Amino acid sequence: MQIKSAKYLISSALITQCPKPDRPEYAFIGRSNVGKSSLINMVTGQRGLAKTSATPGKTQLINHFEIESSTSDRGPKEKWFLVDLPGYGYAKRSQTERARWEEMINGYLRKRENLVQVFVLIDSRHTPQKNDLEFVSQLDKWEVNFSLAFTKTDKEKPAVVARNIQAFLDKLKETWQFLPRHFVTSAEKKQGREEILEFIESCNKGIK
Repeated sequence: MQIKSAKYLISSALITQCPKPDRPEYAFIGRSNVGKSSLINMVTGQRGLAKTSATPGKTQLINHFEIESSTSDRGPKEKWFLVDLPGYGYAKRSQTERARWEEMINGYLRKRENLVQVFVLIDSRHTPQKNDLEFVSQLDKWEVNFSLAFTKTDKEKPAVVARNIQAFLDKLKETWQFLPRHFVTSAEKKQGREEILEFIESCNKGIK
């Protein structure tokens, strides 16, 4: 898959404010400071598309981006949505803010009819975190299609990254019969980009 264009479309506080669900949609979500904006920029090839910030919890709304892609230089263009969702696990949020986040995200994940896949970002530098495990378990209960994207693999020794990824998958194996698809990524090294785009391309083909 080749990304021909990627542009910001709209930010929404409610699912009713989101764009018309007339094309495939892929959402990215993870704990605050997991490297979500950097990964989105890497995947789309647009360095400043999603705004990166040193301040955790910066993304507060459902951010839609319109993507045009094709399978070859002269192939027909396909349009789809990429969505940047507010991160979870930011401790400094007030109870009111957390309640609003839950209402917004739960409504989006359960009711957005054109949502094809959610990419849940997991920081590969750390051992399995409780809020990550709880979030993917909730997605499973809601029967939301999702994949895991382990981020920041260039920020730690390869052996530590491999051990943390395996530990996360092993934790899921304790209660899950089948593991979700997972990607190993680095925004700095563009690791995982082709694999994610190929997966999105295959999903788009399967919709037709």
